Amino acid sequence: MCSKQTTHRKIFNPLYIYPLAILLGVISGYSDSVVLKFLGSLVSDVFIRIFKCISLPIIALSIIVTLSNYSTNAAMKTTWRRAMTYTLGTTLVAAFISFMLYLLIEPSMIHAAKNTHVITPTTQLSYLEHLSNLIPATILAPFIEQQVMSVLLLSIVIGIAIRFISDDMPRQTITAFFKGVHSLFMVITSWVIAIIPIGLFGFVTITVEQLRSGMALKGIGEYLLIIVLANLIQGFIILPLWLRSQGIAPFVSMKKMLPALSLAFFSKSSVGTLPVTIKTAENNLKIKPEISRFVLPLCTSLNMNGCAAFIFATVIYLMQNHGITITVPMMFMWVFISTIAAIGNAGVPMGCFFLSASLLASMNVPITLMGIILPFYSLIDMLETALNVWSDSCVATVVDKKLHTQLTQEITAGNPSNAAL
Repeated sequence: MCSKQTTHRKIFNPLYIYPLAILLGVISGYSDSVVLKFLGSLVSDVFIRIFKCISLPIIALSIIVTLSNYSTNAAMKTTWRRAMTYTLGTTLVAAFISFMLYLLIEPSMIHAAKNTHVITPTTQLSYLEHLSNLIPATILAPFIEQQVMSVLLLSIVIGIAIRFISDDMPRQTITAFFKGVHSLFMVITSWVIAIIPIGLFGFVTITVEQLRSGMALKGIGEYLLIIVLANLIQGFIILPLWLRSQGIAPFVSMKKMLPALSLAFFSKSSVGTLPVTIKTAENNLKIKPEISRFVLPLCTSLNMNGCAAFIFATVIYLMQNHGITITVPMMFMWVFISTIAAIGNAGVPMGCFFLSASLLASMNVPITLMGIILPFYSLIDMLETALNVWSDSCVATVVDKKLHTQLTQEITAGNPSNAAL
């Protein structure tokens, strides 16, 4: 029995299935078989429809659950507020770095030679009118009309509003409801991820067919360079400078966190690395358990530095390849959208890749180019996960130091508060 199960796992190991799906897609795209090309096109269309169907509900539910799930008592209020501020701040900075690198490198378009049309709105709306249009007429309208910004706004409002419900029972009931629906969609998503090699076959088939018809690959390397540089700058420059400004030796801390960082890099799972992250932070960085066991799980859900950088670069790049004119103000707006979407990535299998594809599909942007990105995504995911865990430990270290300083000052003043630990 054990031998059969082991053989079964080996056969369906992603290391074998993904290359096989890519190979079959290449063969299908290069063949002159009408049936294979039709099959590839059909599979690609089906997966795009699946992404569009489940993308916005997953993002909305993830944000609502994340914002509503962390009730705090008086003793933890300061810790929660600081952890949230630092977490959102570092994620926003990561997206902004990706934005600046995108402007600096200006990656060449894959479809530039064939797709030069410009998509412009049929009516010119002022920014104030755009802002007013973010407010939906009904709760279901943003999901039906695929209005990503309205969904994000509605999710944030609902998630925060749940925290202000005064009665414990209604608050717990509505929180449990959203957590249950979120778990339901996670199960469905896990099924989609299980058959993603089939979708990869379709995407690669279409991509190879487009390559044969004259599509140029110039620019994909520049796009990947943006993502890698964004992660490296965030991890080795921005976060260390922040720690240094707080009186913390950054690279000493990084060295002490190497057991967790190395596991995160190779496992590609910040959630799976969490127990090691907590243990390493407590043993090596001497962070108090009361802080590490509250802040680090919170950061694991919210602190998505690498994901925000990936979402921004991927969405902007594929939108431009689709022929959509992207202005600098629009890109700046996507810095915030990427940050919020990265928060919504909590608990989503296959992380940022799936979320980016879902966002693009929800806006009717073709995602066949994701088939080209996928072979490189494994390495990107390793880098992003290590960055996320490193950022988590930085947030926990700063929160611990701030609270220690606050408590020391209050004891010296003879007025210790309940907020300090």
